[in-house]
Amino acid sequence: MSVRARQFVRGTHASLPDPRNESVFVYINGAFFPRHEAKISVFDSGFLVGDGVWEGVRLHEGAFAFLDLHLERLFEGARAIGLDIGKTKAELEAALYDTVRKNAMHTDVHVRLMVTRGTKKTPSQDPRLVEGGPNIVIIAEHKRADPEVTAAGVRLLTSTVRRPPPDTLDQKLNCHSKLHEVVALVQALHAGADEALMLDPEGFVATCNATNFFIVRRGEVWTSTGQYCLNGITRRIVLALCREAGIVALEKPFSLTEVYSADEAFVTGTFGGLTPVIEVDGRRIGDAQRGPVTARLTALYQAAVAEAAR
Repeated sequence: MSVRARQFVRGTHASLPDPRNESVFVYINGAFFPRHEAKISVFDSGFLVGDGVWEGVRLHEGAFAFLDLHLERLFEGARAIGLDIGKTKAELEAALYDTVRKNAMHTDVHVRLMVTRGTKKTPSQDPRLVEGGPNIVIIAEHKRADPEVTAAGVRLLTSTVRRPPPDTLDQKLNCHSKLHEVVALVQALHAGADEALMLDPEGFVATCNATNFFIVRRGEVWTSTGQYCLNGITRRIVLALCREAGIVALEKPFSLTEVYSADEAFVTGTFGGLTPVIEVDGRRIGDAQRGPVTARLTALYQAAVAEAAR
C-alpha cells in the first residue's frame, strides 16, 4: 500500500492490507458463506433502523482475549433493548471459534459479532413485525494494526456533535445506531484530523467517536466519568492495570483546557489497544509522541492480552 493510501485511512482502526481477507467465510445464522456471497435481507432490523448490538473481539494465539467480558456486555445490551439473542453465551462462543477454525485463523485476527432483532415483514421500527428470530453475523478478518499509526499516534479534532444523555441514547449500549459518531468523525476528517473527540452535554470530555480517551497529568491517568461513553473493555482493563501497578487512575469530569495542557494522551480500543494521541485541535500534546506512562501501560496491556489468551 502506498504512503498516500495509508494516510487516507489513518486512524486507530488502520490495518495492514492482507489478501487473505478476500476469501474469508462469513457466519450467518449457523451457516458459512464466502465473503462476496454473504448477504442479509434489506428488511433486516439493523439495516432498516439500526436495531441491534455487536462486539469486536481479538483472536490472539488461538484464543479470544477477554471474551467473557465481551459476551457479558453483548447480553447486557441485548437485555436492555429487549432483544432475545436466542443463543447462550456458550453457543455464541462456539460459533466464534467455529468461524476462526473455518478460516484457518490463529492470531492477529479481528472478529465482529453482530446481532440484530431480525428480518421485518415491512420497513418499520415496530419490533412486533419481525419474522423469525434474530440475525447473527460473524465476520472474522486477518487484521494487524498499522505500526506506523501505533508508533506515530493520531490527531484529534473536538467535534461539535455531543454525546447524548442516557435518556436520549445511552452511550453504554454498543448498538448499531452510530450515526452521531459517524457525523463527528466526518467533521474531524474534513478538518484534516484522524478521529473525533466528543464532549458530554455539559461540555466535559466524554470519549472519541470509536475509542475511549485518556490523558496523563503529573503522573496521574484521567478518563471521563464513563456516563457518556461506551463501557469499553480495553478501557476497563487499563484502569485495572493502573490500580495493580500503583498508578493513580481517575474517572472524573475534565475539560479541554486540561487536555491541551496534558503531559500525554492516548486512546483505547479492542483493535488498536493503546494508541498515542499527539495533537488535539491543533494543540501539541506533551512531546507529541508516546509518553512514558502510555508506554508502560501499553506493555502491561500487551502482557494482559497474552495472559487472557492462555
